[in-house]
Amino acid sequence: MFQWLKTGAAALGIVAATALGAAAEDWKPAGPVKLMIAFAAGGGADTQARLIAEELEATLGWSFIPEQVTGKGGLNLAAAMKSEANDGTVIGMAVTETLGYNMAASNSGMTPADFTPITTTAGFQMGVVARSDKGWNTMADVVAAAKSGQDIRFGVMSPRLADLAYLLGKAQGVDFNIISVKGGKAVMNGVNAGDMDIGFMAGIQAKGVAAGDLVNLASALKAPLVQTPDAPTFADLGVEFSADGYFMFMGPAGMPDDARAALANAIKGVVENTETKAGGLIKKAFGGASVIMGGDLDAMVASDYASAGDLLKAASE
Repeated sequence: MFQWLKTGAAALGIVAATALGAAAEDWKPAGPVKLMIAFAAGGGADTQARLIAEELEATLGWSFIPEQVTGKGGLNLAAAMKSEANDGTVIGMAVTETLGYNMAASNSGMTPADFTPITTTAGFQMGVVARSDKGWNTMADVVAAAKSGQDIRFGVMSPRLADLAYLLGKAQGVDFNIISVKGGKAVMNGVNAGDMDIGFMAGIQAKGVAAGDLVNLASALKAPLVQTPDAPTFADLGVEFSADGYFMFMGPAGMPDDARAALANAIKGVVENTETKAGGLIKKAFGGASVIMGGDLDAMVASDYASAGDLLKAASE
């Protein structure tokens, strides 16, 4: 969907980077930066957010105060952030899904216009994962087990993923027992403990897959997973929707351009440098940094929000 990002960014990247750099040259936060984190401690979003803050403190002297504001796929964070100062001293780590599907599906009264997207850090490596000792090597094995009468417990951590799990089952002619929990770490813990048979994981599974304890059965993305490129995509499995998305920093609406640009460029410098702890983590768990900022990010967020209705409609049929 976002092929235009590649072509547009290629044509304008140097100019945009120069403009952002110039706008941000003299900006620094007026005090400690409250860093709200939308997901549970120890997960992929939390860990990278804290490591990014640690690097910025060390290199720029900025001070960060991390604070967990979890729940509802980032909407609790959004609600808490909405009335905060928009001068760059309050930012949050959420996901693009927060301002897209989750906001469109809620009755919160909030829209993406209530917030300032700052920058993405990495794309999801969202796979459908099982323990390797289940003996399932492909989704076809899972579907065969379901058709033989086995109750397949499918762990999800957001309403959007619950809809995708339902559509995957529908496309394959089976009914999954969909279990909703808070965060990808909870899904991984549930799968490892045997409380779930399969589950969505967005990169947190990389270590377990590398060790042979977990297996990526499918890519929930439009593209194959970096770690397991042979696993089928959702399109291969008959689902026209995907879990494509990004980890994203955001702030309240109306953030000044210089503050937004300075924060975006500072974060970009950390996540694209694999010598930093944050950059190394992102490379290992998520296949590398994926930075989208400025007008490109605004357009992507708006598109995600506008198109969420198609998935909602499909999942209700």
